[in-house]
Amino acid sequence: MKIVWSPLAIDRVIEIAEYIAFDNPTAAQKWTEKVFDKVKTLAISPKMGRRVPEMERDEIREIIFGNYRIIYHISVQKISILTVRHGNQILPAEEIME
Repeated sequence: MKIVWSPLAIDRVIEIAEYIAFDNPTAAQKWTEKVFDKVKTLAISPKMGRRVPEMERDEIREIIFGNYRIIYHISVQKISILTVRHGNQILPAEEIME
């Protein structure tokens, strides 16, 4: 199944990587690579993530990666990565609307 990253999700990954890079640029690069590797596994098993607790929709799901939530939408033709958020942050509804 095709995986498509939203501009917001890409921006979030960049912001998080830049934050990590302040202390450890190498760790930031490794973190970014691992995020993309984790998301690639969705192509094989799109429903591996849990339903987003804030939503009551089966097609809006998330996988947990360390302290972060990778939130995505499953449709017939693709998986859309909607956003990446720290687990302690409130999830704004506008970030999960496709």
